[in-house]
Amino acid sequence: MEDGVLKEGFLVKRGHIVHNWKVRWFILRQNTLLYYKLDGGQKVTPPRGQILLDGCAITCPCLEYENRPLLIKLKTRTSTEYFLEACSREERDAWAFEITGAIHAGQPGKVQQLHILRNSFKLPPHISLHRIVDKMHDGSTGIRPSPNMEQGSTYKKTFIGSSLVDWLISNSFAASRLEAVTLASVLMEENFLRPVGARSMEAIRSGDLAEQFVDDSTALYTFAESHKKKISAKEEISVSTVELSGRVVKQGYLAKQGHKRKNWKVRRFVLRKDPAFLHYYDPSKEENRPAGVKGNVQGNLFKVITKDDTHYYIQASSKAERAEWIEAIKKLT
Repeated sequence: MEDGVLKEGFLVKRGHIVHNWKVRWFILRQNTLLYYKLDGGQKVTPPRGQILLDGCAITCPCLEYENRPLLIKLKTRTSTEYFLEACSREERDAWAFEITGAIHAGQPGKVQQLHILRNSFKLPPHISLHRIVDKMHDGSTGIRPSPNMEQGSTYKKTFIGSSLVDWLISNSFAASRLEAVTLASVLMEENFLRPVGARSMEAIRSGDLAEQFVDDSTALYTFAESHKKKISAKEEISVSTVELSGRVVKQGYLAKQGHKRKNWKVRRFVLRKDPAFLHYYDPSKEENRPAGVKGNVQGNLFKVITKDDTHYYIQASSKAERAEWIEAIKKLT
């Protein structure tokens, strides 16, 4: 990494004039966030633009786009808004942490507070969010949405924050109310849950890195509709649910060479185990389904990376990242 660079990597950025989404290479320095256009999966100099961090406000998680739950919003001193999407919750939080640190570089107390927040409760690796949500939907033992009132308004099919915290503890998904609140925040950040009404929305708008979920009988939540959408028969054939049922062990942005035109495009790759598959997605599209499958990892691995690690069709953004991907894939073959 170059001198003075705090973090660098791929993020998906919303366009200012035409609100389309494009992958850009971002470099974070102490007072600026630079972004570059890509050619062949590599950054093109000079930078396409820069975001001045002095006086900037950061919102993470940003829930303004229902189908993009991994967003960071930056609002500059001049009120220009930037929407940036990461490839995973961990990567989004890492970017938010580093950017917030750069914004508050002159305030050691604030930076120390961020370190404490970052090192607080982590979701145990054996807990599957999909399993929790499936159990929440269970007709007999799950969470039953019902009409609830807040400030004189009635909201259908909602549940209160403290009820979900009680449920997570009683089903042994969390050992304490603090853990349950953190887990509920994660479910919301990953777009499984949605805040409803003024009380829960107010916590989201605060923009702090502290917990976003409210353990309270006045805060209302509901299931996010985007996870109930039916997929077409054509999509069902092209994407096997068995393929997508494995646990995610690694994900990130990588440049992939096209099969026919041999051009390079950045894709979000997801490596799953039990069963082992490597899928890739077009990050500029909103639908969260594979744009392609590199097949069962066991059978097609070396169509991606050669055995001697010299000739490959997928390009990582650094030698260290390439080594991490190779190591992760080798463990599944």
